[in-house]
Amino acid sequence: MDALRLRRVNRWQAQGLAGGLADLYVDSRDMSARDEYRSRQDFLNRLTSDIRRPGFAMEIAETDGLVGCAFGFPVRSDGFWWLGFDGALPPSIEQLTESGSVFEITDILVSPHPQGQDHDVACRLQEQLLTDHQASLGATLVNQDDHPTLASLRSWGWLDIGEVWRPAGPTMFRALVFPLGERTAARLEGLAHDAWTRWPG
Repeated sequence: MDALRLRRVNRWQAQGLAGGLADLYVDSRDMSARDEYRSRQDFLNRLTSDIRRPGFAMEIAETDGLVGCAFGFPVRSDGFWWLGFDGALPPSIEQLTESGSVFEITDILVSPHPQGQDHDVACRLQEQLLTDHQASLGATLVNQDDHPTLASLRSWGWLDIGEVWRPAGPTMFRALVFPLGERTAARLEGLAHDAWTRWPG
């Protein structure tokens, strides 16, 4: 992976890459040929919606072609993003949100690699995206039934902090966070223990 290059792209460039990103989405998920078309269209619809969000940003990884991407947008400091969180939001998360230090990473896509180097690509992408935005914490919501994505995120250093229910639909989500840097990780140390209890290896 010495030849790996990370590059930040703006929303117009992201629109131009939409077809390649949809291919990457399909390649990164184990699905039947029958499901590929619908999943591809669903992804393109979500991407189009995300691109229009204020503060949208994307980081892509390339070698001789597109091998990964991570994208998202800043979480508002009013805490609205956490609406539907089950129970009390951990104080450390609340404080980071109020300070404008949280960035939602909507999706991380990585082309599968037989030597497991997709792990390195994913970690570099998520860290670079947060660094570019001077964010201390990444946050994401994942359908609680999407076990492959949950397993991947946990292997990339994300911590599960609880359930979120959104009134727009019946789906229950898991809220996961990714602390950037030792100082933020220290603030979330207790959550790491909770995550280990909730998701035994």
